[in-house]
Amino acid sequence: MKVVILAGGFGTRIAEYTKIIPKPMIEINKKPILIHIMEHYVKFGFDNFYIALGYKGNIIKKYFDKNKYKWNINLINTGIKTMTGGRLKRLKKFIGNETFLMTYGDGISDVNIKKLIKFHKNNKKLVTLTAVRPPARFGAIKLIGNKVKIFKEKENIDEGWINGGFFVINPKFFKYIKNDDTFLEKEPLEKLSNERQLTAFKHKGFWQCMDTKRDKDKLEEILKSGKF
Repeated sequence: MKVVILAGGFGTRIAEYTKIIPKPMIEINKKPILIHIMEHYVKFGFDNFYIALGYKGNIIKKYFDKNKYKWNINLINTGIKTMTGGRLKRLKKFIGNETFLMTYGDGISDVNIKKLIKFHKNNKKLVTLTAVRPPARFGAIKLIGNKVKIFKEKENIDEGWINGGFFVINPKFFKYIKNDDTFLEKEPLEKLSNERQLTAFKHKGFWQCMDTKRDKDKLEEILKSGKF
């Protein structure tokens, strides 16, 4: 099964790094986050990668020129300003007519890819996404006047579910994507949801995206501790 990784965004929320390198090349424990993601798929036997490049894609190409892996790595330019849906659609000719895996180049998780695929097959929908609890940033209090009625320390369980990436996708989904300006997370997935062709695999284990320097530092801490 082919693995698509979207790695072409500008990464504006972590600009202190992305002024120089693309977001997927930001190092966590002396290794690009992109490699951590790829290694996770490889652990489950999936090493056929299609990486959608955009902003500073030449830096990713140079990295793989210098660092050789035994995996099948295809680096494909999908345009500088192309949106997430457009990047995926540009890979259609490389994917063919087989179900494939897809994720973003800025999130690490211990999601079980084999169980995710099994869930997708059992539910028989066009797309399965991995739903995760976002790490809570703040504690919560509820007030009556100036009195604290409820005080709760931050817990992931209070935050609800969000899209954590790690998709399984039927190629029929390509027809839902119009062009380069299409955000994957807007019209295509919203329409799929309305048609009841989108299902969620609930992952309660580790997941952390890297949107900010704070996220990067947290990932460093977690990986150094050996908890992931």
